[in-house]
Amino acid sequence: MTEPLYLEDLPVGLEVTTARRTVTESDVMASAGISGDCNPLHTDELFVRERTPVRGRIAHGLLVLAISSGLQSELDRVESVAYLQTQREFVAPTYPGDTIQATWKVEGSRPSRSRPGTGVVRLRVEVINQDGEVVQRGTDVWLVSERPDAGREG
Repeated sequence: MTEPLYLEDLPVGLEVTTARRTVTESDVMASAGISGDCNPLHTDELFVRERTPVRGRIAHGLLVLAISSGLQSELDRVESVAYLQTQREFVAPTYPGDTIQATWKVEGSRPSRSRPGTGVVRLRVEVINQDGEVVQRGTDVWLVSERPDAGREG
């Protein structure tokens, strides 16, 4: 069994790259159905080709965010308490058929001032496609558990 990761295991500068995943046509249509966002940018190929500068229908930005946050990595082992904040810039389109992966870098971590036994971790994230192009970038803030024996003398 793999050991969990705690606040103390997430030093500033730690960088983790996720597994990859291809965004499918089904993903885009399911996202439109679930979210109710049926904007023609996501659902109408002819509209996109006639009226926009992109080459075809694009995946929802929030779909790419959701997929990228779920990609497997060493961060799956973090004893996470809550996802406190997310911020993204949608830098370039993601098309059905694109393969994405994310890189996460710890920018800061500190013990929580309001919740003993936990800490706040700020992570910088970049989502890239198969061509190495950044399609999203931003930051996430997580509340994570401190090591259960942290601060105790044995």
